[in-house]
Amino acid sequence: MSFVNDPYSGLQFLELSHTWGHGVPSYPGQDDVKMFRAVKHAQHGVLAWKTNTSMHTGTHMNAPLHLVQKGADLAEIPEDRFFGNGIVLSIPKGSYETVTAGDLEANEATVQPGDIVVIVTGWHHKYSDSLEYYGESPGLTGDAARWLVERKCKLVAVDTQQVDHPLATSLGPHRGGPTMKRLADEYREATGLDPKKEHGEWNIAHKTLLEAGIPTIEQVGGDIDLLLGKRATFVAAPWKFRNGDACPVRFVAIIDPAGSYRIDPGK
Repeated sequence: MSFVNDPYSGLQFLELSHTWGHGVPSYPGQDDVKMFRAVKHAQHGVLAWKTNTSMHTGTHMNAPLHLVQKGADLAEIPEDRFFGNGIVLSIPKGSYETVTAGDLEANEATVQPGDIVVIVTGWHHKYSDSLEYYGESPGLTGDAARWLVERKCKLVAVDTQQVDHPLATSLGPHRGGPTMKRLADEYREATGLDPKKEHGEWNIAHKTLLEAGIPTIEQVGGDIDLLLGKRATFVAAPWKFRNGDACPVRFVAIIDPAGSYRIDPGK
C-alpha cells in the first residue's frame, strides 16, 4: 500500500489527486495551463511561477455557483463539507456508459447519511489529453444524482473528467457546443443510440447535486484504487475563493489501521 504514515497517531494518508502543473490535460475548448518562471534560482536565487489557467483542470472542486446562478461560491461552502467520513464505491464502466441510480442502489448498505461519496469507474487510469478520456468517459445520470441527494451526501467525487456524461455537456450538441465536433457521430456509431434522446438534459447530474448545495470533485486519481469498496475519512483543501466557481484541490484520504485514534480535543 502506498501511503504516508504519521508516527504520532499511526494514521495513514493516501493521495487521491492527479499531479497538477504545466501541460496537464485540459477540456476541449479551454486553453492549456500555461506556466513560466517569473523569478529563477539561477538568476535570483529564488523561484516564483506565474500561471494562466482554467480552474477546471486536474483534480478540482466545483462550487454550486458553477452551474447555479447566485449559488454558493467556494468561499461560502461550509468548512465541514471538506472533511468527514465516507465511502469509495467501485462501479467499473466502459466507454459511453452511465452510472445509474441502480448502480448506486447496489451499494446502498455502505452509504450512510452525511457521507462523502467517491465514485470510481476506473477512468482515472485513462487520464490524458485524449479523445477517449474526454469524449468516451462514463457519467452520472440524473437519477443517480437524485439518489445521492436523497442520501444527504456531504460531497461527491468522481474519477471521470466530469460528473455528467460527455454527451450531456457542451462537449456534445448542447449550449456552447459541441466542442468535440465528432463526438455525437462517434457515439451513434459505437452505441447505435441517439445522443439527444439519451442525454438530452444539459449537465443534469451536476446541476442536481450543486442545486442541493453538494460540492463536487472531478478527476480523482492518485492511490484511489487502494480504497475501492472501503470507508475512510476524507479531506479536501480548496481555495477560499470569493466568487470562485472552481479551483484545483488537494484530495486526501485518512485511514486508521488500529482503530484507536480520535481527533484531539484541542485543550
